Amino acid sequence: MSGRLAGKTLVIVGGTSGLGLSAARACVAEGARVVLLGRDPGKVARVQAELGRQAFVMAADASEPGAAAEAIASAVQHFGALHGLYHVAGGSGRRMGDGPLHEISDAGWEATLRLNLTSLFYSNRAATRQFLAQGTGGSVLNMGSVLGFSPSPGHFATHAYATTKAAIIGLTQSSAAYYAGKNIRFNVLAPALVATPMSERAQGDERIMGFIRTKQPLDGGRIGAPEDLDGAAVYFLSDESRFVTGQVLAVDGGWSVSEGQLGG
Repeated sequence: MSGRLAGKTLVIVGGTSGLGLSAARACVAEGARVVLLGRDPGKVARVQAELGRQAFVMAADASEPGAAAEAIASAVQHFGALHGLYHVAGGSGRRMGDGPLHEISDAGWEATLRLNLTSLFYSNRAATRQFLAQGTGGSVLNMGSVLGFSPSPGHFATHAYATTKAAIIGLTQSSAAYYAGKNIRFNVLAPALVATPMSERAQGDERIMGFIRTKQPLDGGRIGAPEDLDGAAVYFLSDESRFVTGQVLAVDGGWSVSEGQLGG
């Protein structure tokens, strides 16, 4: 099969819904073989049927130490090697006790870090070990957020979540520097508000959506769609980005360069 990712085998952690599934569709369309790891066993058969023989779909909790390593081992077993990792898995810790610093519970802090940062550490470590064993180099793409460097105190004051997204940049860039000589590349995609299951609270709040109309002013001032990130994901996972590492690309509708207006 031809395409920008022809001959590539990719693991997408958090690949059975939202941003991860959208990226999986785009990668398969560009010729990649993909192993998808998702938390919900009920989605496995449907996603497997949709993507067909170019995909292997499995269910596990990415915050468990062995889950990503198992997905990477499955990629090697089914498709012969690993060429790229896209870590998308994560989510809001609001219901677990995240919030403004003075309100964060101990349990909320730990759960949010485990969900967003520890899970990513596990997948990045496993992918790097596999690339080193293969001696081939490879691409690691991590899901960040504009909240890791462009806060929104009025509507998105979840400080443990913001901490994890800032820490992802630190891990990505330090790893990019260390492994550049091995041709293992690390980059970050940083979206603003995107229409996914995670953002349902915000999507249902007209005050927030009014804010988004001025904070994300591109294309009419709208919430992002998962497909808005697909082109960037394909680029970073393909050889087109072979000379790019340690970068943070904001795919954010202008969030990080716009003031926005509270209320609306």
